[in-house]
Amino acid sequence: MDLISQAWDYGQSHSDEFWQATIDHLQLSFVALAIAAVICIPLGIFTSRFGAVSRVIINIIGVARVIPSIAVLLVLLPVMGVGFAPAVVALSFLAFPPILINTDTGLRGVDPATLEAARGMGMSWWQSLVRVEIPLALPVIIGGVRTATVEVIASATLAAFIGAGGYGNFITQGLAGSDNRVLLVGAVPVALLAVIAELILAYLQRLTSPRIDRPRKLKATQA
Repeated sequence: MDLISQAWDYGQSHSDEFWQATIDHLQLSFVALAIAAVICIPLGIFTSRFGAVSRVIINIIGVARVIPSIAVLLVLLPVMGVGFAPAVVALSFLAFPPILINTDTGLRGVDPATLEAARGMGMSWWQSLVRVEIPLALPVIIGGVRTATVEVIASATLAAFIGAGGYGNFITQGLAGSDNRVLLVGAVPVALLAVIAELILAYLQRLTSPRIDRPRKLKATQA
């Protein structure tokens, strides 16, 4: 408890730095996620239509899962230098696989009978996509965004190594100076932010999931 109170006091005495780190961390995370979503959701729609192409693209993007974020940052350093831009690119790259794979999986999982019914009603492929397929696949797509969000928020701490700011500044300072109170000022908000984002997106995922009503038991009436 003493360490927590010391971390609290340190955060209050460095409140300007803390709130700037909060803004930087949120910007890094949400810009990266927005870029990944804008690229991968349309790409997932495309791959869901073409089986052979889908496997190639998803396997290539899936390689990102095994590449550490710090390695991507180091590769980008000679090309893009330091700062916000290379950090966003690396974090976007990290968010690609879950969003792409879940978009593809969700759209492929739509019942063919439902699609056939939509075509029978005279819907074009675009109308069927927007009004039938995407709404049905939305819980799975949100699941991919949910996974990507937690990964990006946690990995955004590495952006401090290339001068992009965020909570990682406190973590690196704490590690460099063996100061656990400074380390906590960076680590605890990252964990809280990841948990809050997880809970919000989990709620949205449940909200968009189709409700399945349980059959009601009919009570026998006595004559």
